[in-house]
Amino acid sequence: MTKAASESHNGKPGPLSTAPVFHIDPESFAADPYPALKEMQAECPIARVPELGATLFLRRDDIFAQEKRIDVFSSDQPKGLMTRLMGQNMMRKDGEDHAVERHATFPAFSPRTVRDHWQAAFEAAATALLDRLAPLGEADLVDDFARPLAGEALRVITGLASMSAAEIDSTSQAMIDGIANYTGDPEVEARCRAATALIDEHVRAAIPKKREAHDMSLISVQLQAGLPEEAIAANVKLAISGGQNEPRDVIAGTAWALLAHPEQRAMIEAGAATWQQAFEEYARWISPIGMSPRRVARKAEVGGVRFEPEELVFFMFSAANRDPAHFTDPEIFDITRDTSPSIAFGAGPHFCAGAAASRTLIADVALPMLFARLPGLRLAGDPADVRFHGWAFRGPLGVPVAWDA
Repeated sequence: MTKAASESHNGKPGPLSTAPVFHIDPESFAADPYPALKEMQAECPIARVPELGATLFLRRDDIFAQEKRIDVFSSDQPKGLMTRLMGQNMMRKDGEDHAVERHATFPAFSPRTVRDHWQAAFEAAATALLDRLAPLGEADLVDDFARPLAGEALRVITGLASMSAAEIDSTSQAMIDGIANYTGDPEVEARCRAATALIDEHVRAAIPKKREAHDMSLISVQLQAGLPEEAIAANVKLAISGGQNEPRDVIAGTAWALLAHPEQRAMIEAGAATWQQAFEEYARWISPIGMSPRRVARKAEVGGVRFEPEELVFFMFSAANRDPAHFTDPEIFDITRDTSPSIAFGAGPHFCAGAAASRTLIADVALPMLFARLPGLRLAGDPADVRFHGWAFRGPLGVPVAWDA
């Protein structure tokens, strides 16, 4: 990688900040963004990256403060990838517009709804998957457990019973690939558009049924709140895009981390630590959602860097969650650490609406049930052989395991 103190143009149209320029190799960054993020954070914590066409915030306190300044760093991005490819969901709205839709969707995601309605469904899905896996003695935790479990959970929460768990996962992956497609690959965009069209079709089919019989699903509560079909579909796509990959990646990733650190797994089994601690630490250590984009709404100066309207900014949660100002030895997985400074779920008004559902699915259901049901669970190979991918969204590509069948 090479870094320059200044550069007149980044090769992309649009206004530019005055931040120092840092160059990346996109392939290396996707394979492992953390070395570059660490270097940027130490040398130029607000950095302009031409290959991404954006200025990146990398320090935790800067992100924590600036994410709340929606008058400067707006989520409303009419030309952004998410809006263009998925429709304008509540994550891409600010102020009252955002508040109205967040309030409308809250009943589907509230801690009480998760406890009273969704947890039992999560447990039933996990039980069915583990019943099938237990006699086999080996599996891939990504493909055979985490992926279908996250999909089954979303079928229930969204109200899209007509979609299979596999369809939920494939459309989610196509969408997150599409909204992270800052290099403009046309094939990636085409797959994303096909995925959003499929979800729209299923939402349209579900709406008449939910009008007749209300429940606590995301489609139903939005109908009850009077949101238009366009908004309902956009928010369902938002839930699928983030609500599939994050649990999928964290279930498999946390299991891998505990199997690679048996002394920390033993702490949980001895009651000296909790599954919740393991979940929170993994989400800090390898942030499943690595960044959140913003549009500069008006001229501003932050940390000596001048920003112009319409510039693209990325708040890098992955870098923030390894900020040495808040975390000792941030590159080490340690379930006993204080993770309260972590902003894995965001820090401002767009704090993840599905956080309660995610914590329950992963820490209360998936992880304890997985380790309890599969005796002698172990990695089928060297922990270092497990490959991870992605910088905007990051997770393991596969976690082969074995157990005593």
